[in-house]
Amino acid sequence: MEQIHLAGSIRPDGVLLLVGEPGLEVLVASANTDTLTGKSPGALIGTSLDALGGNLAAQIRAAVDEPLHEIPAAVRCRVGGRERNLTALLHRPPGGGLIVELTDSGPRLDLSDFVCDALRAISATSSLRMLCDESARIFKGLVGYDRVMIYRFDEEGHGEVYSEEREPQLEAFLGNRYPATDIPQIARRLYVRNRIRVLEDVAYDPVPLTAGCSPYTGEPLDMSLCFLRSMSPIHIQYLKNMGVNATLVASLIVRGNLWGLVSCHHYSPRFMQYEQRVACELLAEAVATRIAALQGFAQAQAELSVRRLEQHMIEAIARRGEWEYALFDNPQFLLEPLSATGAALLWDGRVRTSGEVPSTSRLNAIGKWLNSLNSRTREPVFATSSLAGLAPGFRDLLPEASGLLAVPLSRGSGEYLVWFRPERLRTVTWGGNPYKAVEFGDDPSQLSPRRSFAQWHQIVEGTCDPWTNDDLTTGRLLGESVADVIQQFRSLRVLIARDQFQSISAKVRRSDQPVLIADAGGSVVLTNESFDQLLEGRARPQALDDLVPLFIERDELQRCLVELRSYFRSWRGEVTLVGGLGSARPLMVRVDPVLSSPREALGFVLLFTDISERKALEDARRRFQADVVERHRISSQPLKNQADLKRRELLASIVGNAQLAALEITDGPDLSRAPEMLLSVQSAVDRATELLEHLVWYRSRDGDAEASDTDTDTPE
Repeated sequence: MEQIHLAGSIRPDGVLLLVGEPGLEVLVASANTDTLTGKSPGALIGTSLDALGGNLAAQIRAAVDEPLHEIPAAVRCRVGGRERNLTALLHRPPGGGLIVELTDSGPRLDLSDFVCDALRAISATSSLRMLCDESARIFKGLVGYDRVMIYRFDEEGHGEVYSEEREPQLEAFLGNRYPATDIPQIARRLYVRNRIRVLEDVAYDPVPLTAGCSPYTGEPLDMSLCFLRSMSPIHIQYLKNMGVNATLVASLIVRGNLWGLVSCHHYSPRFMQYEQRVACELLAEAVATRIAALQGFAQAQAELSVRRLEQHMIEAIARRGEWEYALFDNPQFLLEPLSATGAALLWDGRVRTSGEVPSTSRLNAIGKWLNSLNSRTREPVFATSSLAGLAPGFRDLLPEASGLLAVPLSRGSGEYLVWFRPERLRTVTWGGNPYKAVEFGDDPSQLSPRRSFAQWHQIVEGTCDPWTNDDLTTGRLLGESVADVIQQFRSLRVLIARDQFQSISAKVRRSDQPVLIADAGGSVVLTNESFDQLLEGRARPQALDDLVPLFIERDELQRCLVELRSYFRSWRGEVTLVGGLGSARPLMVRVDPVLSSPREALGFVLLFTDISERKALEDARRRFQADVVERHRISSQPLKNQADLKRRELLASIVGNAQLAALEITDGPDLSRAPEMLLSVQSAVDRATELLEHLVWYRSRDGDAEASDTDTDTPE
């Protein structure tokens, strides 16, 4: 595999030096040092940067206390008596030393107003499509490239041009897909570490380093964070084959993973100065944060649909004594949230269906197949877009069940809520033949990426529309809701039909959800194993009143139990169970009467749900507030100048975008992923803030070098 981070050469857009600390002695240099410093590599190696004159060494020493292992810092400087303003990018590579990359500065560029407006526009988007379209427009305005694409990766690593802004004379790439092989895994890892990559002219000749190895490690110099690092020859050929002359690529990192790219193409060479690159990286962090927020918002919408259906089922039990009616009386209640065309409930040896589904015998066969899977994986949700691909015996079901999503409803086998989607013959448009990602060139020893990018159409058979992460979350929530109602209904049957007590109570006992059933007098009739495990060896309560001492909220629980028995009043609330060793476990309790008539109760059902994850999420939210909002709190100190005002506005926009994302994530139903998503938002805001501080530092350390420069307020 090509080790592209060990390139051993740079693009001729600048000069690279590896220097030692604290003396700033030059240890490694690129072969073109005379272009910016006036001295050859041989004259530089072994000497200090102080010998170059100008303020380069002083500017570097002022910045070396900055954290330089993840995000390079930048200073403006001059070398010797030259009037040419330079930008020095500084970072510490693995192993040791300090890498200094010198490039032309260009005129001073103030993008703070543009970035503030862009952050507000990003925060205002309400859907992924709207966000990506707006982001493509923003980046096109910022960098001025001929084409800007928002490129999204799927679960298999293939990419799709999801949004696009382009010059009108260019062919549209919108909707084109590109195979995962176009971007090797090592390049994807570098996109996570080095978030901005710029190529100013595809026709460059690489400039070698005078020493390919680091004197600290004896290994090739790790150039992962180098702005000037030469690009892979295969990637260069790939761009030439596309007719592209210059590129800028910004990474979109969501929850620590490479979600996609902002990919910019230009059809002539194009220079990008430091301020523009930092603005691109800062905005890419904001876009990634918004993607995480919108994912949380979509999950919250799914939860709302689930709660509506749950209420409908509870009302059906009260009116008709049959919860299944509510699940199937209106197909849209069950099918619409997952964009399914059919659904089936396999429960108590029976089958209920809605929409287009296989025959009952084939549904039972699917249930047995799911049992075999569930016995091995124990997954809360199972989904496939190609059922026949996993089980060829179901190939006859393609018209109505090419794919399915299934949720187990109990620990025992055979009970599932299943959604189906039919086969959808799809034409996937690839940007070139995906099966010819690499070809031999004229010289058989040289590999070349494919030469043709003409649209290549592929007919995909035997699959349905893929199930998304939101579909999986919605299915899990619906399954949990139906499982809750099943437990209530079975509990009611325990109270009504004592002659069926043995078989039905066994199913209640197998439930993963803690259940307690009491008769009309308040005596405990049944608890299941999950409830008994909550007690941690303590005696099982014999009556409802025996529950009160087990919880911290004794007065509240006692009041609720009095109202339950006296007025048949349901109750929902949070309680804290005191553990045997003094530990505390937060629970959500749901207390309902089971009525035979408006004035007569058969008994009472108490369902308990462990909400430790929810409490952990609340703790994570508080930590987020402390670690992000407090750490980046806007200073109340008087403003010193206009630049201070703009910095404060930018910081407020960054933190505000993060707060909005955190709110939408923590309001979503996927509790297990929310803390991880909050950490991702925290990482993004930290990185964006650090980039802002680097830009502020860069502009504040100009000294006399900037005396003749003129500010520019808009992107080129």
